[in-house]
Amino acid sequence: MNKISCEDNNASLEQLAVLSRFYGSNPDYVIAGGGNTSFKNDTTLWIKGSGVSLAEITPAGFVAMDRAKLAELWKLVPETAGSADIGNSITAEEREAAVLAGLLGARCPGEENKRPSVETLLHDLLPFNYVIHTHPALVNGLTCSQDAKKAAQKLFGNDVVWIPISDPGFTLACAARRAMPKPPPSFFFLQNHGVFVGANTPEEIKIIYEKIMGTLAAEIKRQPDFGGTLSSYAGSETAAALLQKLSGGTVCFARNNEIAAFVKSAENFKPVSSAYTPDHIVYSGSDPLFITSGADIEETYKNHLTKIGRAPKIAALEGVGIFGMGQSENSAVLAIELFYDTIKVAIYAESFGGSRFMTAEKINFINNWEAESYRSKQIK
Repeated sequence: MNKISCEDNNASLEQLAVLSRFYGSNPDYVIAGGGNTSFKNDTTLWIKGSGVSLAEITPAGFVAMDRAKLAELWKLVPETAGSADIGNSITAEEREAAVLAGLLGARCPGEENKRPSVETLLHDLLPFNYVIHTHPALVNGLTCSQDAKKAAQKLFGNDVVWIPISDPGFTLACAARRAMPKPPPSFFFLQNHGVFVGANTPEEIKIIYEKIMGTLAAEIKRQPDFGGTLSSYAGSETAAALLQKLSGGTVCFARNNEIAAFVKSAENFKPVSSAYTPDHIVYSGSDPLFITSGADIEETYKNHLTKIGRAPKIAALEGVGIFGMGQSENSAVLAIELFYDTIKVAIYAESFGGSRFMTAEKINFINNWEAESYRSKQIK
């Protein structure tokens, strides 16, 4: 890590904001509230605040953290910090509550009204001035595939660091700390999650990302076909009105060539029928509703609600299209945007042995995690 003088911190923080907006405003890297970024010197880490948009972030959107206090968090829950069997000695709820309290306690004076990213410890672990974590669909076509680790080693070398699927936050940081060689690499992949890239200058960050994306793009055998986009279709308006009544919120409709292919039948829908990453769960849900042609929409919706225990954010009507549902127009649109991302991941994963959803256990953790509940509440 380069030595940064105190007078250079403000300039570096501004550079971080510019770099964050560069990736945050590009949907190839970040959608909605996904991803997080940081800058650090020897004593302080500036990390993106939870719920803050990378596309619009300014220096005020980062949370200054005391690195000495962050280092103490590894001792906060010693049963999990060094264990290969994370979480057996305490409940997940107890662990997450303790870690959240520790993170909030590590904020520098004057930062008490901000909440740091859940990935703060992992950012602090890496010995680089700048760390940029994103969830590109192209990357997740790899990380959410059947041949993920093997393909990553083939494309990026046998020494590539691969982090198996982990609960985000403290558990992920523990897994990364155990897996990390010395010195740590400039980038590594997270199964069903994304990629971390670290470097000492913004220019180096961009070079590394360009290499990763270019290498993966060269392997992709098929691109999504989002042509033929329609805002209405036969039967969509009636279904939208009923779904709006049932959900009590806003409903938006989408159909294009790719969606038409996936909603052709329940069998065709399988590759997009669950969640690939935490972001998909937060914004478009883990359990999209599939309504077969001719079925009673109200009865199907209510049966789904009873079975799953929560309202779906995506409903697919066989042969028609998909409906995004939310408490506002923005949240309904975001549900559709993340479903588009699900489609991209499913298609890109075809080049790496086929797709692989998150496990039921990991999906359940995200659905019940206070940190992701907080993030979802930031959607207006």
